[in-house]
Amino acid sequence: MTLRASAAAAVLVATALLGLAPRPAAAAPEPQPRAATAENRAAAAQAATAPDTLATLSRFFAREGKVSLAAAQPRIEGEAIPVHHLSPDFVAGRADASVARLEFLASKAVSSDGQQAALWTARTETGWQVVNIATGDDEFRYAQLGAAKLPGGTVFREPQIDAWYVAGGSRVLPLDEDAVRAVGAGGTTLGAYRARVATAYGDKLPGSPYADRGAAGGYAEGSAAAVQAAAEGAEVPWAAGAGALALGALGAAAVRRSRRAGARA
Repeated sequence: MTLRASAAAAVLVATALLGLAPRPAAAAPEPQPRAATAENRAAAAQAATAPDTLATLSRFFAREGKVSLAAAQPRIEGEAIPVHHLSPDFVAGRADASVARLEFLASKAVSSDGQQAALWTARTETGWQVVNIATGDDEFRYAQLGAAKLPGGTVFREPQIDAWYVAGGSRVLPLDEDAVRAVGAGGTTLGAYRARVATAYGDKLPGSPYADRGAAGGYAEGSAAAVQAAAEGAEVPWAAGAGALALGALGAAAVRRSRRAGARA
């Protein structure tokens, strides 16, 4: 999937509205833990409920005049949940690699007028921090859909085509329309899915000539290049960590994403 100029523009506009300044280099992201432990969840919850975070959320929810800054009164609902993305190691065919890796923890933020957003928290050199705010409830909705469709499975996103799946045992099942287009309504085997993603992304993995040219963007790389690539319609297939587009230098950049009517898988 190609990231279009509108995606880059949304990041830049939302960032300007929120007045977010570049983070110091010390806040660069660390490799994320393999699993979301109770300690990780508690740290993510603390970052999500910090006064500065709630103040930023108020500005975020008030950015289009839907609610006033004073009346936004954002709150965090429920516990932080783990969010997984397709793993580069799985695409590369490395032995025992899981289909997905933990990318960040998401906390649901709700404003007084019912707007919803996901706070992405990731482990950095200075501790757990909010690295992105995204509109809507994708992370939570697909987690529920996946648990209902394949109890005990791992819900994950293939960010290159914005497709959501649940994987368990030897099966990969679709959770949205993009995933249905990729693997069919009945899903596919884990081996067949690996073959598909290896063909699609095998030459664009971290460390490839494609990535070395800076074409792959990435959370830990300079965000200006990633935004420019998106504005020019370049493919940005792999991230170095949580929040691929325009988060490296912008800190907690706010991403506005288009909403679907709902999963039809």
